[in-house]
Amino acid sequence: MTTPHKSFAASLRLKFPAMMLGAFALAAAPCGRFQAQAQSTEQQTQPSGQTQPAGQQAQTPSQSPVQAGPAAGGPNANSGVIAIPKKTNATAPPAPPAPPAPSRPPFKNPKGLGNITLHMEVPEVTVNVGVLLQKTHTFVNGLKESNFRVYENGKPQNIIAFHRVQAPITALLLCEFAARGWPFRIDMLNAAWAFTQQLRPQDWVAMMTFDLNTHLISDFTQNKQQIQEGINELANEVFMPVAFSETNLFDALAEALDRLSLIHGQKYIILIASGIDTMSKLDLDQILKRVKASRNITIFSISTGGMIEEMTEGEPGMMAGMRDVTFLQAENQMRTFASLTGGMWFDPVFVTELPDDMRLINESIRSKYQLVYQPTDTKQDGTWRKIRVELVDNEGQPLRMQDRKHKPLKYELIYRSGYYARPAVE
Repeated sequence: MTTPHKSFAASLRLKFPAMMLGAFALAAAPCGRFQAQAQSTEQQTQPSGQTQPAGQQAQTPSQSPVQAGPAAGGPNANSGVIAIPKKTNATAPPAPPAPPAPSRPPFKNPKGLGNITLHMEVPEVTVNVGVLLQKTHTFVNGLKESNFRVYENGKPQNIIAFHRVQAPITALLLCEFAARGWPFRIDMLNAAWAFTQQLRPQDWVAMMTFDLNTHLISDFTQNKQQIQEGINELANEVFMPVAFSETNLFDALAEALDRLSLIHGQKYIILIASGIDTMSKLDLDQILKRVKASRNITIFSISTGGMIEEMTEGEPGMMAGMRDVTFLQAENQMRTFASLTGGMWFDPVFVTELPDDMRLINESIRSKYQLVYQPTDTKQDGTWRKIRVELVDNEGQPLRMQDRKHKPLKYELIYRSGYYARPAVE
């Protein structure tokens, strides 16, 4: 009996290892299938361009333990890629949109005001030039634009317009009528009468006298007989006592400039006086500044009392010397008034000289060359601009004139010596 028992034990020892290997194989089979399914799922979720590194070995079923899902459910470690949304600042509210730009309100002109146009004024300077022969005082005709050269403060200017002026005149007779002496009053009346003989029907003339005050004899008129009647009324009083012996020449001339400044176009003052000022509110410097600042006004001055001056000049005595100085100063003032404005000064001694003097004034007024240029210095600073005019030939050399016998003729140019530029604010 012992033999069979041993044989059963021996057979059991032989069969037990085989049984254990079979049981282990049966237990490992489900884990291998589960691992294979997990690897196939990971390969499907990876991008097609990614591959497994060469140095990484595939896990065997024995190296990948089975992980159980969480108790509460949900994804586990092998559930694939999980997308996590970007965090936002929930506390900061979104910025409100910017308000739209306000629309520009349409501009409307004030009631009763139409459209306004801005004009830029380019300054232009007009220079009236008289060319007279010194010997005969006759006007020189036939000059062209190329014969003139204009300089302002020494700089050449470009002439943009040129023409010969022959137009009616607008003149004011400013005459001294005071108790200085009847020879002075007679000289004034003769000179004024001689001027009226040169007037034409289209001319406008007024007459004003002065002593301590100014007196309007006749306003502007085209009737020269009205001016002559005023002269005759003054002639009736020439030998009668006159109220004042003072002569406020400077104040009277300033008033005449103010009157003519209200009239457009070129104007002329025919100043007939002794040139002596006694009680004017303005002094010489002030009236010279007013004369310089005048625009489009030319002064022709005629001194009275020439015979008295010739008869008393050089007499001995201190009083005679003072009188001579007074006459010389008066003549210089009358000459300056004319030269500053482009006019002429006359000092007749005899009454027979007056017709020729008035003829020259008439020709100078009616026969002129008018030059217009735009100054290169456009600053409006109110400064004094000095003007110089020259005559040149076709080659640019100084113009030389000859008579029929080829003898040289001297000539003179009569024009305004300068002007004041307009101030910035006027």
